[in-house]
Amino acid sequence: MSHALEVLRSRFGYDEFRFQQQQIIDTLIDGRDALVLMPTGGGKSLCYQIPAILREGVGIIISPLIALMQDQVDALALNGLSAAFLNSTQTVEQQQQVRRRLRNNDIDLLYVAPERALNEDFLQLLSDCRIALFAIDEAHCVSQWGHDFRPDYQKLTQLHERFPGIPRIALTATADRRTLREIEQQLRLEGAARFVHSFDRPNIFYRVAQGDNNRQRLWSFIQGNHARDAGIVYCLSRKKVEETANWLSDKGRLALPYHAGLDKNTRAEHQRIFLQQDGVIIVATIAFGMGIDKPDVRFVAHLNLPKNLESYYQETGRAGRDGDPADAWMAYGMQDVITLRQMMAQSDAGEEFKRVLHHKMEAMLGFCEQTGCRRQTLLAYFDETLAEPCGNCDNCLEPPATWDATESARMALSCVYRTGQRFGANYVVDVLMGNAKDRILQNRHDQLSTFGIGDLDQNEWRSLFRQLIALGYLYADIDNYGALKLTPDCKPLLAGATRLLLRKFEKPIRAAKPAAKKQATELRDSDTPLFEALRLHRKQLALEQGVPPYVILHDKTLAAICEQRPDSIEALALIPGIGERKLELYAKDLIRITHEHRFEPNADSADSLPA
Repeated sequence: MSHALEVLRSRFGYDEFRFQQQQIIDTLIDGRDALVLMPTGGGKSLCYQIPAILREGVGIIISPLIALMQDQVDALALNGLSAAFLNSTQTVEQQQQVRRRLRNNDIDLLYVAPERALNEDFLQLLSDCRIALFAIDEAHCVSQWGHDFRPDYQKLTQLHERFPGIPRIALTATADRRTLREIEQQLRLEGAARFVHSFDRPNIFYRVAQGDNNRQRLWSFIQGNHARDAGIVYCLSRKKVEETANWLSDKGRLALPYHAGLDKNTRAEHQRIFLQQDGVIIVATIAFGMGIDKPDVRFVAHLNLPKNLESYYQETGRAGRDGDPADAWMAYGMQDVITLRQMMAQSDAGEEFKRVLHHKMEAMLGFCEQTGCRRQTLLAYFDETLAEPCGNCDNCLEPPATWDATESARMALSCVYRTGQRFGANYVVDVLMGNAKDRILQNRHDQLSTFGIGDLDQNEWRSLFRQLIALGYLYADIDNYGALKLTPDCKPLLAGATRLLLRKFEKPIRAAKPAAKKQATELRDSDTPLFEALRLHRKQLALEQGVPPYVILHDKTLAAICEQRPDSIEALALIPGIGERKLELYAKDLIRITHEHRFEPNADSADSLPA
């Protein structure tokens, strides 16, 4: 392991391993298989990169992320490693060049998509090479129950059959117990060492906003918390992606759409801008984000309800990869529930699959509607227990008000029944509020005992119906234009045999950031000019080399330079995140820029003022 630690220090610029990295690396170096579940930002890639360097031969990395292979290879090259990829974006000549390098043992790590990995021509090429290991990234794609299912992942056992002596590592950041078991079975990893780290991302603040006018709520959240920060906004449809990106652009933010309906060149350009420029907002469907390594995404927002907690966890995990505070913000309404259930019902999948999807969606709704700690609920879904409330979610810092909704719920359910279970929520709310609209008069529903019976306002009634649907007392019949229908679960409530406490509807207010959310790396006032000068220099280098700025140096590395003010190459070498290759490339200019700012006043000490 001393060799692995030396590679970590010399190539990647870090002094110690995190989480279970050391044990995982040791397992692979010894030629054994490993199954790794580690949160986004936990350093999964080092778990196979270092063993691939230390073992004889090339490490073959199976990844579904063709669009990001170039960035991954560029980042490795800046650390002085020999890496390459083979995919459809290359010319024939470029692919032939990679093949020659592979046969000449001139590549440490090779990235390929699962489709290519199973191609007979590629398998024959590997037969002519020395292979160090196989790494199967985003291994949850093997699960047919998952949110990112890729059929070719289930065929990757062919690699083990063809090359039985080569160690394999399967990695994912998103898998419940069922998915982990399926990964083991599908990839024949039953004998692999299993490494499961905590799912908790304590730096992420979870907030769920309920009700209408979600887009305006989003803007209030962004302006109040992330006026200049990079972020991702997820929408359910391509149309909503386009509309939201245009709306944010009209508000003065650089917001770009990303969805499968755009041509690949446009998608690639928008992704490049997001990775290389500061403060960009990507508005996307779920087609965006897997494998995005941008460390300074400060918020992930959902303008629609995600399909399941796996998707939600993975998507929100793209915020705060650098460990600094970040936000996971979501707004949803009753229409989201109806839309998702409609999509599920119209699916061609079998009944068992639909039942699984229904269970996952109900868990997602439970997360939104609950009144307790959101982090405890999220972790419990992944079979992890958090003993105490987290203190870093909206329910912990701003406990939601609850009310005894028993009588109002009985009124609502009775009104659904008396109107024939043929109308949607908006119509039923109008009846309850006594709105004598033409349609209601035509149906003579102004004569019902439930007409104008309640004393709630429109938003309160809608909140009530949303929670009744979420809790399973009602469902929306998608074959009848979303008409509300009673379920058997509502009988005890209607009979007065049970009480119902619900979350109280509150008008949205712009919430300030909680006091507990402090920056992990705080700059002194006197360090700000140097930090900005280093960021500007990094941006220029990134433009020259055509890579994202964080590939050059992370913000935390720049902050450490500001704090320690290294005045020599030896001192700079002690800064985390600067390995030998980056020291060789950047040391001279970094020391020069630091030297130019040596007389900046130190806000913490009057003695630092120049004479």
